[in-house]
Amino acid sequence: MEQRSALLIVDLQNDFCPGGSLPVAEGDRVVEPLNLAIQFFVSQELPVLASRDWHPARSGHFKDYGGIWPPHCIQGSNGADFHADLLLPDGAVIISKGIEPGSDGYSAFDGKSADGRTLQDILSSLQVRHIFVGGLATDYCVQASVLGARRAGFDVTVFTDAIAGVNIAPGDSEQALEKMGSAGARFCTVDDLVGTAR
Repeated sequence: MEQRSALLIVDLQNDFCPGGSLPVAEGDRVVEPLNLAIQFFVSQELPVLASRDWHPARSGHFKDYGGIWPPHCIQGSNGADFHADLLLPDGAVIISKGIEPGSDGYSAFDGKSADGRTLQDILSSLQVRHIFVGGLATDYCVQASVLGARRAGFDVTVFTDAIAGVNIAPGDSEQALEKMGSAGARFCTVDDLVGTAR
């Protein structure tokens, strides 16, 4: 990693995992590789950030209020909690998105930290130029966050073994990977990264 890098974990929350209100099939299988990635980034003293949907109960994002999704990740609910097996380190920066009633908040770059800073501001202050991304879901918030990072000028690598998609239509995740690649994102597995450092 020739540039200062950071790990961004996208929306690994209960409602997006099996048993949640908007589950990604086998969404919880990304926990193990992401924990390995966390361990690696912590060992390298590199930043770890995690985005989360943090919707109000009345949100235009939800079907009842004109959106396309069932209620999910409502502020303060169990469904909005990170997966219990995700081992976020002390000091991990949490980015909340979709906070406003009119906000979809697909991209982590649309969110803010508890002190009101944008993800771009935080990464810039940490002198990060390269973001490694995993989480949920490939065809929505992962894709939007990766494209947001590329628009903001960051180098991006997506962990292919640490993402999973919704696939409302067959092939949605494959199309999302193509879009991310066309925008300049690179791809590897967590083992690819960790193995090179051994």
